[in-house]
Amino acid sequence: MRASVVGGSGYVGGELLRLLLRHPRIELEQVSSDSMAGKAVTRAHPNLRRSTDLRFVPHGELKPAEVTFVAVPHRESMHRMPEWLARGGIIVDLSADHRLKDPTLYPQYYGVTHPHPELLVRSVYGLPEVHREQIRGSSLISNPGCIAAATILALRPLVTSGLVDTDRPVVVDAKSGSSAGGSGSGPASSHPERSGSMRLYAPAGHRHTAEIEQETGAKIGMSAHAVEAVRGVLSTSHAFLRAPVDEKEIWRIYRTAYGSEPFVRIVHEADGIHREPEPKVLSGSNFCDIGFALDAHTSRIIATSAIDNLMKGAAGNALQALNVAVGFPETMGLEFPGLHPI
Repeated sequence: MRASVVGGSGYVGGELLRLLLRHPRIELEQVSSDSMAGKAVTRAHPNLRRSTDLRFVPHGELKPAEVTFVAVPHRESMHRMPEWLARGGIIVDLSADHRLKDPTLYPQYYGVTHPHPELLVRSVYGLPEVHREQIRGSSLISNPGCIAAATILALRPLVTSGLVDTDRPVVVDAKSGSSAGGSGSGPASSHPERSGSMRLYAPAGHRHTAEIEQETGAKIGMSAHAVEAVRGVLSTSHAFLRAPVDEKEIWRIYRTAYGSEPFVRIVHEADGIHREPEPKVLSGSNFCDIGFALDAHTSRIIATSAIDNLMKGAAGNALQALNVAVGFPETMGLEFPGLHPI
């Protein structure tokens, strides 16, 4: 397939390029960036030296492609999506502009009225573990947010099984590395401010709350922290149980949901320093590791999940969804297992 990347100069764009350049069934033809137009792709992504001779082109010079990955900031793609769809081919949108089915949520979470609410009905929420059949053959795939992807994968099977008391909110504590803020995120992510930091940056009202509620059916109270790491998301969900349950039942629920999933692993071991999910060991991989604990004292289940925010939380999941959409092997181009130690 001929592929283009819109907005390829950021961290997510760079991760997409790294994956697409080595995908055996994809030919990367164009990468756009208005701010870096005319410059070599390797100026923004030095890890790709000797991997590509491509140069950035302005957004307006992009040619039609069989698949276009959109990695522009939130609130930009919603205006240009009809134009891109008219060119044909598959669009995989990595922004938040087509994730939410309810258009009334966009003013609340993104401060803007969606200009094309009709496209929200057409788009498919691109988490293959949840919407694989809808993704097949879709022409508009909306990639999940990183915290949302991790939390949904850990929480959804517990909610759909009926174990969770959905009359009470699920409390989510999410921690993410600095790359989740993007390459132009400002002084809050500069080294002097980030080093040694464990910052509560969204006590309530985080944007990914709406996605998690949409995809799990639970009421979510989420707080998000910035921690001193470059990559990684660790999401910890605290849900209250309808009735007592033992670990065997939790294992059964997760194995039923994910036993055949290529990128979800249940990590809940009796000993060792990595007995529960740890984002660090997932760096560069497309895996989501899920763990859990039971707290009989408060009738609570704690579901944890870890991902690389640039992979399963962004570019890796986008490529996985594209593979599903066109019938390529789902793991193609995504076989890297991660690094340890790092």
